[in-house]
Amino acid sequence: MTPALGLYVHWPYCARICPYCDFNVYRARGDDEALVDAICSDLAAWREMTGPRTIHSVHFGGGTPSLLSPAYMERLIETAERLWGFEAEIEIGLEGNPNDHARFAGLADAGINRMSLGVQSFNDTALKGLGRDHDGDTARHAIDAAQAAFARVSFDMIYALEGQSLMDWRADLEAALSFETGHLSLYQLTIEPGTAFERRVMRGDLAVPDSDLGADLYELTQELCAQAGLTAYEVSNHARTPEDRSRHNRLYWRGEDWIGVGPGAHGRLGAFSHGNRLATEAVRRPAEYIAQIKASGRGYIEDTYLTAREEAVERVLMGLRVVEGLDLNRLRSATGLDINPGAARAHAGQGLLEFDDARVALTTEGRLFADRIASDLTPD
Repeated sequence: MTPALGLYVHWPYCARICPYCDFNVYRARGDDEALVDAICSDLAAWREMTGPRTIHSVHFGGGTPSLLSPAYMERLIETAERLWGFEAEIEIGLEGNPNDHARFAGLADAGINRMSLGVQSFNDTALKGLGRDHDGDTARHAIDAAQAAFARVSFDMIYALEGQSLMDWRADLEAALSFETGHLSLYQLTIEPGTAFERRVMRGDLAVPDSDLGADLYELTQELCAQAGLTAYEVSNHARTPEDRSRHNRLYWRGEDWIGVGPGAHGRLGAFSHGNRLATEAVRRPAEYIAQIKASGRGYIEDTYLTAREEAVERVLMGLRVVEGLDLNRLRSATGLDINPGAARAHAGQGLLEFDDARVALTTEGRLFADRIASDLTPD
């Protein structure tokens, strides 16, 4: 079995650091050329490692890659295509900030064909609370600009905010649905370790909805999206048609291969080769990443072969997120391990999942507890 190969490019710079974000991000400083040069060198080093393969999808994440000029974006895309070659129907996606909407047409000309916008809310008070640097009107203009420029458009929304009611979220989500994009990513706010929001929670300065209200908000999300024709094909992602689904994220959910370049980027190689799955992590700080590549030719400093259980943990956690569930034959082939059958029977008895010898999948109710169930199913 030959796995698909994706490319993830991490652009770490942001105009502002959001207080809920735990990604590897830094304030933009305007020294883009040095980092673009380093990423191109890193790509060449990865090509030596992978050998001749074809890229299935490319995703520019961050950070805020929409800050990058179209000329630099085009250079990165052309470098990857020259080194590997692209599949005919390749997805080249980018995570964009609404404030960068004037750059969207140029990014499309550079080769981006799927835009994922970080809208988060149309409510100005909510946006201010999230530390965002755009307002609701800018978000609306950005969606219009994205739909005019790109073949495929998605945008992110966050719910379960401080003080948010069911009525508040209904209004925000209905506003999102009115744009009739092919895809929405709808995330419940989580308080991540090390973030400004975590510090505020610990001081008692931030209160988020309790688990009961969180569940009600989730159920409202499913109801409104279903009514609008957006199917929940993953715990937090909704698509109008199969063609609107994220092709790049599917690599992660299915445990395929991907190259990770840019500061702090993770990569995986060796899907379905039992005991031979390589995990890499690049140097996190941009200046150190650039120096590392000048010194050694490649950007990652940590690489290890995953144990069977480590790989099983990843595959169960990611595979359960999609509506079709986890392919147990692929899990067994890749790791030599199986799920915990006792835990599977117990959760099935509670109506939280369905399973047979070939597949295990969460029910709609089970998606509320996806991470906990994944932990229970992972073999010892």
